[in-house]
Amino acid sequence: MTTESMNQTSSFAQIPMQSVGPFKLIGDVCTDDLMVPMATYETPLWPSVARGARVTHHSGGIRVTVMDERMSRSILLEAPDASVARERLRHIQQRQGELQAIISESSRFAKLIALNWQVVGNLIYLRLELTTGDASGHNMVTNAADKLIPWLLETYGDLSYVSISANYCTDKKVSAVNGILGRGKNVVCETAIPRKLCQRFLKTTPEALVDLHIKKDLIGSIVSGGLRSANAHVANMLLGFYLATGQDAANIVEGSQAINHVEVTSDGDLYFSTTLPNLIVGSVGNGKGLEFVQQNLEQLGCLNPNAEPGENARRLACIAGATALCGELSLLAAQTNPGELMAAHIKLERSEKSV
Repeated sequence: MTTESMNQTSSFAQIPMQSVGPFKLIGDVCTDDLMVPMATYETPLWPSVARGARVTHHSGGIRVTVMDERMSRSILLEAPDASVARERLRHIQQRQGELQAIISESSRFAKLIALNWQVVGNLIYLRLELTTGDASGHNMVTNAADKLIPWLLETYGDLSYVSISANYCTDKKVSAVNGILGRGKNVVCETAIPRKLCQRFLKTTPEALVDLHIKKDLIGSIVSGGLRSANAHVANMLLGFYLATGQDAANIVEGSQAINHVEVTSDGDLYFSTTLPNLIVGSVGNGKGLEFVQQNLEQLGCLNPNAEPGENARRLACIAGATALCGELSLLAAQTNPGELMAAHIKLERSEKSV
């Protein structure tokens, strides 16, 4: 691929886009009139998410909490044997200050916060974990790794290079490691919906939603062999949100490994939460310079020039998580009622003549 072809955008794919809401968020982000853009071909998604936004707004909003944030890149090195690999890793762990000094040469926003590793035979899988400011951080951590590898090979002459990426990151693949060690923003979204509002807006009861959550999200995911995932269709909302805000859409693979938790409260109301441990989003970087993306990020309040580094991206992640919760809540409610889901799709996507 030539530099000219990489720098030239010849055309755009047209995807329908609408803003839905208003959303009311509390906690790490506070707003009560937020309209969220979503780009999708699945047109029923807009009114479904809007229904979730409406009922949560009337119920006091969605509490959003950022539990953790980091971006990772794992490099792959080879040692003469496992004993040497162990000794080199022990030494590397003690030199994180030196590693940070090298990483700082690649970006002033890249901060090393953890090293994790696995050894298989004589292979070293070294996972670098960094905070990356307002960028999602794919390129930033790869660039940092590129700076570190020559230093590691020079410092430890018995190690050799295998790959800049070792699949222990893990990027755009379903895995357990991301949810355990973290990759992206870990966001928890919660809402409490009074029984009357649940019946009025969602046409169901807290008990019916809990029952379906157990049998579908939990048991159904076990039956299907799901990995660190217990949700209905988080990927739908994330894809629509990612396309509208200039994110790397392939990151919905790990982003959709989300877990719903649903309970009936002691007052008989509904507690509903969606935990998304791998939200990989940024307010700066590749794809963010497009005019419609800039407009959408501005609409979401994620281009605040006075914000501290990372604050705009954390806000964006919270909004993405809240959008996912609204879609989860609405779809699960629909599925407690026989025929409701398909009726909505027929009404919104097809004419009677085409069915």
